[in-house]
Amino acid sequence: MPVATFVKKDEKTLEMSCQYVKGVGPKRALLFKKIGLETVADLLYFPPRRYEDRRTLVPIGKLKVGEFQTTQGRVVASGIKETRQRFRLFQLAIEDRSGVLFATWFNQPYLKDRFKVGDHVILSGKVQWYGRDLQMMSPDYEILIGDETDLLHTGRIVPVYPLTEGMYQRSVRAILKNTLDQYLNDLPEFLPSEILEKHELINLKDAIHALHFPEDLEVLKKARYRLSFEEFLILQLGLKIGQKKEVSLCRERAYHDLPHLTGEFTRFLPFTLTGAQGRVLTEIASDLEKNQPMNRLLQGDVGSGKTLVACAALYLAIQNGSQGVLMVPTEVLAEQHTATLEKVFTPHQIRVESLVGDVKAREKKEIFAALADGRIQMLVGTHALLEEKVAFHRLGMVVIDEQHKFGVMQRLVLRQKGFRPDVLVMTATPIPRTLALTVYGDLDVSVLDEMPPGRHKVETYWIRKNKLNDAYHFIQQQIQKGGQAFIIYPLVEESEKKAFKAAAQMFRHLSQDIFKGFRLGLIHGRMRAFEKNKVLYQFRDQELDVLVSTTVIEVGVDIPNANVMLIENAEAFGLAQLHQLRGRVGRGSRKSYCVLEGDPKTEEGVKRLQTMVDTQDGFKIAEADLSIRGPGEFLGTRQHGLPEIRFGNLLTDVDIIQQARQEAQILLEKDPVLKSFQHQGLREKVEKRFLEKSLFLKAG
Repeated sequence: MPVATFVKKDEKTLEMSCQYVKGVGPKRALLFKKIGLETVADLLYFPPRRYEDRRTLVPIGKLKVGEFQTTQGRVVASGIKETRQRFRLFQLAIEDRSGVLFATWFNQPYLKDRFKVGDHVILSGKVQWYGRDLQMMSPDYEILIGDETDLLHTGRIVPVYPLTEGMYQRSVRAILKNTLDQYLNDLPEFLPSEILEKHELINLKDAIHALHFPEDLEVLKKARYRLSFEEFLILQLGLKIGQKKEVSLCRERAYHDLPHLTGEFTRFLPFTLTGAQGRVLTEIASDLEKNQPMNRLLQGDVGSGKTLVACAALYLAIQNGSQGVLMVPTEVLAEQHTATLEKVFTPHQIRVESLVGDVKAREKKEIFAALADGRIQMLVGTHALLEEKVAFHRLGMVVIDEQHKFGVMQRLVLRQKGFRPDVLVMTATPIPRTLALTVYGDLDVSVLDEMPPGRHKVETYWIRKNKLNDAYHFIQQQIQKGGQAFIIYPLVEESEKKAFKAAAQMFRHLSQDIFKGFRLGLIHGRMRAFEKNKVLYQFRDQELDVLVSTTVIEVGVDIPNANVMLIENAEAFGLAQLHQLRGRVGRGSRKSYCVLEGDPKTEEGVKRLQTMVDTQDGFKIAEADLSIRGPGEFLGTRQHGLPEIRFGNLLTDVDIIQQARQEAQILLEKDPVLKSFQHQGLREKVEKRFLEKSLFLKAG
């Protein structure tokens, strides 16, 4: 096992423009820039999209129908053919001693100038029948020129890169070979030797070489492991360095009698906790026994009982002499949580108050005074909690619901109203655990993966536009039986850019034509807060039969009597949004339904709607969303300030993520901001890869 110690080298060559690599030049450098590659180092770290094992080329006569295979032969004919639908097909025929294979590409007539009779080509694709002949539809191809370059493209495991228009696999592969030949030796090892040895990682040069041109699948596996570990370690170090000051803080006061208080809290409940709730409470109690303040993320699907867990955590803090605060994104949700907390806390003589934007000045003044002298032990509120006048006597527990609705600075302002308070952030937008460990590397993660008894399954259906009138009729029947319905649209007003229906226009149509004689209400994000609340309260109090809405009701609307949701143009919504919207029904005793109307034009759109029909498990939906969209779009990488994840797999690499997280913790315990000489290279990698470099300035 190679042992490496970081030695500072001149890395200017690695940071120079990739145009100076043999075969690139100014024009190709612009094409590389389109796919995010600007420097020599960028080329070295450019991961192939996949690999083709071309060590064994299959003769045409032995190709197996239905399998993805690679073969080679000599071009014997080519030409363009027009179909009855006016599609232009380019067709190619190649032969070897064992037979003939046809290849077909749709709407790519320019290929006729690329192939010539007599060319030797490699085709890789799925083998199918074409009448009585074998064919490949839109296969990957390479034209072989000369014996010397053939060694780069055949007879080995070949990388296939994600490219843009004007770039070709053959030329990019040759450029990557030149890059390795010219600059690989300038690439310094930056991981400390003890980490390389402990995790049996190959050195960086071997990993980068094997990334592009692996000798076999085993060395490729080792290269991927090394680069994935390195990537996740850098992420975890960036997150943890940014949180260094908080991690090093000691809590102001110790907690006492936690087992007794937990038992006391649960004895007053009219039901038994689920196993998941009990497990998470144990995790929270364990945090509260430590010297450092708690910093925990609680994930749970809609209806999994997160609020009750938060109540328990707040109860433990309040009974230990602290105050608690719960911040939520909407006034409606604040009212709901206040009612829940009052019901739970009243038997324990704990005073609960609510602070939202429309509280009158005199009432606000009274709340501020009672909060400052400790008479209010529990405060629920919206962004109004962030006002400068909101001052606590002794804030010890901060709970933030639907944490993704608040910015980093808003959360920080609330925390700073206490002195090293414990923090619990909650979300009903599930994130796969591996992804949560990556994104929230500064947080411990708890998961409520069990639903309380009595939570009803929402029957979900996907219909096309021609069945919409049937859906309207079904809603009318449910209303006549005493139920209520949501009808959701993606836009407020008609948009020229998109053909999706708009809530305002459809409200008029539904009121006048479809649901004449029924009571309809309209709500959308452009309305003022008091207007939205008025309509929501009317719907809650069953003064309305149908609520026409945009996604403004995605979070914080609890209407137990509403048992039907129709989402029109459902293909316009993301999976997470659809799941959150569906969570607004199925909250009462009535059998509940969610109808998705949509005509998706893409394979991704079809997968989204089918996933909603197939499962109601929020974590499975999140994993499907991640696999469909990829981690960058799933997370909104720019918003999180995280570098792109290029080598690791957030769904399958949970072990590597956990190893990297533990290693980051060990490193920072020894060297809190990576200032020592042996960690200098690693620190530079972290600073370069992280977008929020200010983290490191703040951390020293």
